[in-house]
Amino acid sequence: MNRVYLDHNATTPLRPHARAAMIDAMELVGNPSSVHVEGRAAKAVVERAREQVATALGAEGADVIFTSSATEAAALACRDKGFQAAEIEHDAVLAWADAGLPVDGSGRVSVSDPAQSVLQAANSETGIVQGLPDGLAMTDATQAFGKTGFDFHASGATSALVSAHKLGGPKGIGALVVRRGTDVAAQIRGGGQEMGRRSGTENVIAIAGFGAAALAATRDIADGVWESVAEFRNILETALAEQTNNTIFVGKGLARLPNTLCLATPGWKGETQVMQMDLSGFAVSAGSACSSGKVKPSRVLRAMGYDEVTAASAIRVSLGPETKETDVLRFADAWLAKEQKHRARAA
Repeated sequence: MNRVYLDHNATTPLRPHARAAMIDAMELVGNPSSVHVEGRAAKAVVERAREQVATALGAEGADVIFTSSATEAAALACRDKGFQAAEIEHDAVLAWADAGLPVDGSGRVSVSDPAQSVLQAANSETGIVQGLPDGLAMTDATQAFGKTGFDFHASGATSALVSAHKLGGPKGIGALVVRRGTDVAAQIRGGGQEMGRRSGTENVIAIAGFGAAALAATRDIADGVWESVAEFRNILETALAEQTNNTIFVGKGLARLPNTLCLATPGWKGETQVMQMDLSGFAVSAGSACSSGKVKPSRVLRAMGYDEVTAASAIRVSLGPETKETDVLRFADAWLAKEQKHRARAA
């Protein structure tokens, strides 16, 4: 069976550019904090990657703080700040923010006090893109970065979270990006790395892969790769919509990530669909990768006003640059066959 990977919002395959940069970095001996030749060579790799990530983000190199993940970056940005957020935010953000901001039926969030609020650039489950207010305290850009032309300075946000493995880099490396002059209180103290904002010897290998992946992702956007991905997503959406009248396509007609399709068939549990598609050779998910193993309705869809049955019946199909039209058409055939059997059982 030739498997088809359609879960890019959870994690993406490692780009060849990132793999090559990581292999080169493995050959380095020095600690980036050492002042000898070997140490300076390792430090140069870190700083080159910092500039690559910053350039891809529309930021300055000194504004990029490398962390172990976007989850750690969220703690660095939000801990003890008392920020306001909406229920549609990732758990990594909601761990530090009060989920009090209202969400409408289209998944859009109303922000009354940007300086004390956090708001994602795009939702990982639905793909719905937010309009970010100027002066926003923090935005989670992990899904938008690398798929859209997200520009940190143009966004008006004070800080942003990003993650390498969402754009073809390695797992276990992320970054917090801040505006110049923003005070960042270190959560991990010790050696004073990252200009005293995040101590610990830098993960040179992963950082090198992050930088290379960010650069390659920028080229993909410029080359129109994601327009093709969006076309295939739309082909899939149309193919499914033409053959079923009981399925809800969340976010259809709204500004969405170019690769994301969220569909809910009330009464057909999302985790059941995921397992059936897995057995048929397709990798999809029932929500955010950090919570998809938990059998419960989607918090995001519930916040948008969907009932509990519908929120428990959603799956997310997320395409990538290597996805082909034949892949999505094969998925459509497989899913529709399972959906027909579900209808027959429910009748």
